[in-house]
Amino acid sequence: MTAEPTDRARTPLLTLITQESLDRDYQAAASRRGPEQQASRGLRAGVVVVVAAFALLVTIAAVQTQANSDVDDQSRSALISRIESRRTSVANLQEAAAQLRTDNLNAEGRLRDLGARYGDVQARGATLGALSGFEAVRGDGVRLTLDNSPLASSSDQIRASDLVLVVNALWQSGAEAVAINGQRVASTGAISTSGDAIEVNFRGIAPPYTILAIGDQGTLSSRFVDSGSALQFVAAANQFGFSWDMDNEDDLRLPAAPASLQRLRYATEKTNPKGDGGGPP
Repeated sequence: MTAEPTDRARTPLLTLITQESLDRDYQAAASRRGPEQQASRGLRAGVVVVVAAFALLVTIAAVQTQANSDVDDQSRSALISRIESRRTSVANLQEAAAQLRTDNLNAEGRLRDLGARYGDVQARGATLGALSGFEAVRGDGVRLTLDNSPLASSSDQIRASDLVLVVNALWQSGAEAVAINGQRVASTGAISTSGDAIEVNFRGIAPPYTILAIGDQGTLSSRFVDSGSALQFVAAANQFGFSWDMDNEDDLRLPAAPASLQRLRYATEKTNPKGDGGGPP
């Protein structure tokens, strides 16, 4: 206890000042270190909490991201599956469309063939109709006008048989269509007598008789007068005083025969079975 003052008295002044000054600094630092350390500890605890919270958030985000990734993968797989399904459907539709185009081209080809065949049938039908008298026709030809003598008795008048001679002479001369007083001479029609009247296609006609014939003008006239039927008619005309003359015409129009004449009255179509010897199969 008594030595300390002695030592203090013996210590040089500069050394004593330095020592006391350092001791006070250490005490001040020590006294300050307590609160600062506590604050530092509190700060570190807060940082740890924040880091822990951040780690928790990162963990939650990672878990959520993984969950969303699984959902996204499932959605992506479903979308890819739908796309592949749609691609397959589109490919099937394209294949069906290509097949339909091919079928359409084939159908168009068959339609053209049928159209050509139908045109041929129509042309043949028109030709047969013109020849048989059931199609109206137009062309150049000749006009014959026949009439009774003004003084002729009922027994000296033109008869149906005389008109038949004229029409036959025209056919023999190359006529393609003939009409008498507007009545077309058809394959199923007839020039006949009903009492004192003459009928063509079962319709009465009266003199003067105008006969129109379509054909080659250059040959109709010359061949007509040379035919056997025309010579018989000319002989009857000279005997009974019939008047007749023939003129060339550049534009003749002959009507079709009545459609009722196309209906068969007695003949019926019969189809024979194949191989029975009754006709072609």
